[in-house]
Amino acid sequence: MTFAEHISAFAQHLEVERGYSERTLAAYTRDLREFAKLYEARENKAPKVTRIDNFDVRAHLAELYDKNQASSIARKLSSLRTFFRFLLARGVVDANPAASVRSPKRKKALPRALDVDDVNRLMDAPVPVSDSASESPALKLRDRAIFEVLYGAGLRISECCGLDLSDIDRDRYSGRNLKQVVMRIRHGKGNKERIVPLGSKAMEALEAYLAERSALRDPRTKTQDEAALFLNYKGGRLTPRSVQRHMGRYVIEAGVPDATPHGLRHSFATHLLDGGVDLRSIQEMLGHASLASTQVYTKVSLDHIMGVYDAAHPHAQKRGVSAVATDERSPSGCGTNSGDD
Repeated sequence: MTFAEHISAFAQHLEVERGYSERTLAAYTRDLREFAKLYEARENKAPKVTRIDNFDVRAHLAELYDKNQASSIARKLSSLRTFFRFLLARGVVDANPAASVRSPKRKKALPRALDVDDVNRLMDAPVPVSDSASESPALKLRDRAIFEVLYGAGLRISECCGLDLSDIDRDRYSGRNLKQVVMRIRHGKGNKERIVPLGSKAMEALEAYLAERSALRDPRTKTQDEAALFLNYKGGRLTPRSVQRHMGRYVIEAGVPDATPHGLRHSFATHLLDGGVDLRSIQEMLGHASLASTQVYTKVSLDHIMGVYDAAHPHAQKRGVSAVATDERSPSGCGTNSGDD
């Protein structure tokens, strides 16, 4: 079998036997094809899995250093390790040449959480203009609903775009009487399902969007995706890339620095922690497999608390007493501090 054929067999194994998502399969395949391409360019011959050794893997990583971050290199190395582990288990190779190669050290960057004022400005940016001839009000209502859901439920962007109408328990919603409205996440990381609560602001934004959702149809066929919750202007399911592009425009309009869809997820977790919610509950809502992944927010929250302390405590104050703001949009329901951080 050629190297490409082994990649195809590996991808089929991940899809059928391991149940990996399309995005994960694409990432593994892309990394392995890149390895084969660089190997051929370096050695002037196509790679053979039985002849790849430790030095070939190291040479490959060395070529990646100039144009890739440490996190990307580590992921590509992981792809090679998993690929050769698969071949080793099936007796194709005698050893895993990537097993002994150490991953590059990665900087552990803390997630950036927005303060409440920045969240409010971003949420208020998509304002529908009733007399606009160039853009349907449904698009701005949709964008606002997306931002509210990302922040109000702490979703990953892929989870948000994967939502169906049937995933929202709208029967429990009546005006501002939530009656414990919940949302089902069926397309979580690792294909895990979970149930998350949805706050009043998110539900209000969703109801406003859903009242105009029928306007988002294919201009030619007059059809739309009947299942998807969030639609593009042609009535098809909205993609994560589109959400990122739209948010980028609103970030400029609102003047909110460094706001991203994933940043709203970080803000959700940090503000909940600031509001007194325990880590285990936050872990469940975020869909983290390990509590260690959630514990990073304790450092983010501590930095925020220390900033508030420095600004407000009489014996630590440097710039005068700072007001402590609260907002009903906070996912904790009890508001969060918004002093200097």
